[in-house]
Formats: sequence, structure tokens, C-alpha cells
Amino acid sequence: MGVMTRWLDPDEQRTWRAFLTASRALMETLDRELQRDAGMPHAYYEILVRLSEAPQRQLRMTDLARASGSSRSRLSHAVARLETAGWVVRRDCPTDRRGQVAALTDAGFAALAAAAPGHVEGVRRHLLDALSPAQVDQLRRISETLVDHLDTDRPLS
Repeated sequence: MGVMTRWLDPDEQRTWRAFLTASRALMETLDRELQRDAGMPHAYYEILVRLSEAPQRQLRMTDLARASGSSRSRLSHAVARLETAGWVVRRDCPTDRRGQVAALTDAGFAALAAAAPGHVEGVRRHLLDALSPAQVDQLRRISETLVDHLDTDRPLS
């Protein structure tokens, strides 16, 4: 006999739908604002952030994909667009002939620096200001638990 489905009870269903709706609305709002104010989607912003925080502002493409939560093919497409904008350059990895390194250019760092204040204000306005300090702490702890449960390879910081 097959495994029985563990259906969601009404409270679990409300929790799931509220989480899904809030997550989507928050990310769509932040993405729309970044696109409007900085000319880039959130996925590109995340790539620039990860590169800006890396040693020498560069990462192997595989590490960048893992850190940004992107597939290698999606990341490759995004980095190509960022290269066209002059914000990132790709070069061969010195330690792995098959690998590539993505590096943040000075222009890319400037674009990130210009986008960051508005994005941070959006995160504050749309997420943090709506919660009490205790709720912010709970949200962080819940989110860390989910990341640990779902993906042990993705760094939190």
C-alpha cells in the first residue's frame, strides 16, 4: 500500500498560503522597485552583491551559482547580460581549465553602490518596518531553519 498523503489542516493551509502570498508579493515589489530605480532585476542585484562581498570581488561561476541560488544556465545568461552592461567580466579560472570566474568591474560596483540605498530602504519599508523587533528575530530564525532544512550547500551570509 502507498504512503498516505498528509493533507494540510485549515491552520496549516492558511499558514502556507499566507507565506506564499507574502513571499511572492515582497519579492515582486522589491524586483519592480529595483528595475524601476536601478535598471536591474533583483537576481542581477544579488549577483552583484555576492561578487562585491567576495575576495578580489570575484567568484568561480559554480560558487556564484550556489551563493545566488541560481542554476548554472540561468546564472550564465544573467552574467552575459551583466557583461554587456559592463558590470561583470568573465575569465578562465586559473586553477581549473574548464571553469570560469566572474569578476565585478568598477562600473558594476558603482551600479551596485547606486542601487543599494533604494533597495535597502525597500527592504526596510516593505518587510522590517511592518514587523516588531521580536517578529524580525522570529522571521530570521524561521528562515535559517528552512535554509538549513532545504539546502545545506547555500551559505546564509
